[in-house]
Amino acid sequence: MTLRSDAAALLDDLVALRRDLHRIPEIGLHLPRTQERVLAALDGLPLEVSLGKNLSSITGVLRGGKPGGTVLLRGDMDALPVTEASGEEFSSTLDGAMHACGHDLHTAGLVGAARLLAARREELPGDVVFMFQPGEEGWDGAGRMIEEGVLTASGKHVDAAYGLHVSAASYAKGQFVARPGTLMAASGALEVRVRGAGGHGSSPHDARDPIPAACEMVTALQTMVTRTFDVFDPVVVTVGSFHAGTRRNIIPDDAVFEATLRSFSPEVAARVGERAVQVCQGIAQAHGLDIDVAYEPEYPATVNDAAAYDFVAATIRDVFGEERFTEMADPITGSEDFSRVLERVPGAYLFLGACPTDPDTAADNHSPRARFDDSVLGDGAALLAELAVRRLGLLAG
Repeated sequence: MTLRSDAAALLDDLVALRRDLHRIPEIGLHLPRTQERVLAALDGLPLEVSLGKNLSSITGVLRGGKPGGTVLLRGDMDALPVTEASGEEFSSTLDGAMHACGHDLHTAGLVGAARLLAARREELPGDVVFMFQPGEEGWDGAGRMIEEGVLTASGKHVDAAYGLHVSAASYAKGQFVARPGTLMAASGALEVRVRGAGGHGSSPHDARDPIPAACEMVTALQTMVTRTFDVFDPVVVTVGSFHAGTRRNIIPDDAVFEATLRSFSPEVAARVGERAVQVCQGIAQAHGLDIDVAYEPEYPATVNDAAAYDFVAATIRDVFGEERFTEMADPITGSEDFSRVLERVPGAYLFLGACPTDPDTAADNHSPRARFDDSVLGDGAALLAELAVRRLGLLAG
């Protein structure tokens, strides 16, 4: 029996687990109900299980029957602060929380990979680390798990790492998609408070109005992108939150906005935050206003090791067929904290189409209407297991 056929036999169980997780989404680093259900799904497997000290992570180590290297497989578990409007019969039971990014599929798929590999434990020349991670959505859960030792959980440093992410749109159902080198962007957060002096809207000369200056900063940040950075080393700046004032005829004391900054190279990632801060400070000074501005780097770019990418692409083509794999032409501007792992371990990250309708018109990840076809769970689990088996074989030489 192949891993793929064995995974197909697990599909009903994996779909049931995914839908159970979907009903009880949890946000952030502490996911007690999710952790409880994953531990129940792993119960009975020959895993050495350890739990996070400062987050609801689960690390499972499967000891192979023969000596060898160590491969890490990762699945993230957290949800988003989104109120679900997908219409699924197993929709979230919690207002303001939804698995809108498909992490419930990632978790169930990794459980499937653990079951597949546990059944072949005696044949494995080495160990597999299963990284069940909370806090991917802006909480740096991967970084925290690394601090707590996930990369050395088997007793030695992992040799290779793999993960996949489902997509609710863009890619056809069942299609695997990746690229060598930079796959996803680095990200950082810009937080700005422009401080003036409030007054009556009819007499702005008697106040120090922070709103026009803050608006000028928003537009100047866009100009900064094209006038400071090479168009062939892109930067994206989006101001997603802007708050000021209470009524049309009242000038407020301050205006506050937040932006996300995305980039692809280490050189630009190191410069873009500093330059954004300078732009905002300069405009505030020109308007005679005070400013509190801070830039916080979040995740580095997600970069696929070239040899690891070739290995993943070849494995998919061999197991699923040439037509099931697509090489991306360009990276995407989303970011991902699995980049923390790939900074330290040669490995690869890829996407799996899970769109139940037309991928060109379907609601995408993070939408309250996002829907995922969980029939892809078997192939996702099979691929993760296949990558572990084949990589351990190569490491054993």
